[in-house]
Amino acid sequence: MPRLRPSFITFDCYGTLTNFRMGEVARAHFAGRVPAAEMDAFLGSFSAYRLDEVLGAWKPYAEVLDNAIRRTCRKHGIASQEGDGDVFYRAVPGWGPHPDVPEPLKRVAKEFPLVILSNASDEQIHSNVAKLEAPFHAVFTAEQAQSYKPRMKGFEYMLDRLGTRPEEVLHVSSSFRYDLMTAHDLGITMKAWVNRGHEPRGNTFYGYHEIPDIGGLPGLLGL
Repeated sequence: MPRLRPSFITFDCYGTLTNFRMGEVARAHFAGRVPAAEMDAFLGSFSAYRLDEVLGAWKPYAEVLDNAIRRTCRKHGIASQEGDGDVFYRAVPGWGPHPDVPEPLKRVAKEFPLVILSNASDEQIHSNVAKLEAPFHAVFTAEQAQSYKPRMKGFEYMLDRLGTRPEEVLHVSSSFRYDLMTAHDLGITMKAWVNRGHEPRGNTFYGYHEIPDIGGLPGLLGL
C-alpha cells in the first residue's frame, strides 16, 4: 500500500463527499412531464449540459442550472417552466454526505489539513460542508475563483491561496472529467479516484490511486 504524505488533501465536494442528488431531484420534479422510459436519457442530457455550461466564462451557478435544464428540455421536446432551474439550486444546501464520509474524514483531519474546491456558490457550500462533520482548513468555490472546474483557473486559485505546489497536494475526487484529468495536467501527482460507480474506470495514464469510498483514504495515508 502507498503511504502518501501531502501537505494538503484537497477534495471535490459534490459526488465525492456530499451525496449529489441532482438526478433524484430531476426525477421527482419532471415525473409528470418526462415519460418514465425517457427519464434516464433526460438525466444524461442534463448532466452533459451542466458540464457544457461551466466550460466558458464564469456565471452564477443558478444560471448554470437554469440554462442546463432549459437546454435539456428543448432537446427532449419537453416544455420548460419558469423556476425549473431554481428547484435544483435551492435543493443543494440540504444535501448531506455519503454514509462512508464523516468518520474517516474526521480521522484524516487529525493528521492533514483538509481543503475543498467546489463548483458551488458561496451561499450553498457552507451548509453542505457543515454536514460533513470534519474540520476544513479552507473551502474554495468557483464563485471565489470566477471559474468552474474542469478549467484550470480554479485549481490555480486554490494552490495560490494555499501557498503550495501541485506536487504537494493529494486531490481526491469521484470525477475524472471535472477533477482528475485537470489535476494531472497541472502536475498534481498524488490523486485518488473515489469509485462510486458513477463513471467508467479511468485511463491509468492519469496516475491515480483507486478507492471504493472515503473509508479507503486513511489507508493511502498510512493511517
